[in-house]
Amino acid sequence: MRNLKRALLAIFVLFLFLAILAFVLENQQSVSLLFLGWAGPQLPVSLVVVVVLLIGMVIGPILGWLLGHRSKVSRKRLV
Repeated sequence: MRNLKRALLAIFVLFLFLAILAFVLENQQSVSLLFLGWAGPQLPVSLVVVVVLLIGMVIGPILGWLLGHRSKVSRKRLV
């Protein structure tokens, strides 16, 4: 059973890697983002999307932890 789980995990990781590789290879056109008057450098679309995804993966759990911590504190005050 342990070997089956490892094999399925390896297949999933390989599939994920191939999907990311296909996305990066298909999105090589350069774009420049404009935000509040600030223009960013010309970067490939895939790089912009992957960087934003990674930033979201860091910020999301931090915000979840902060909101959960705040909720625990408010519940303790009620008791």
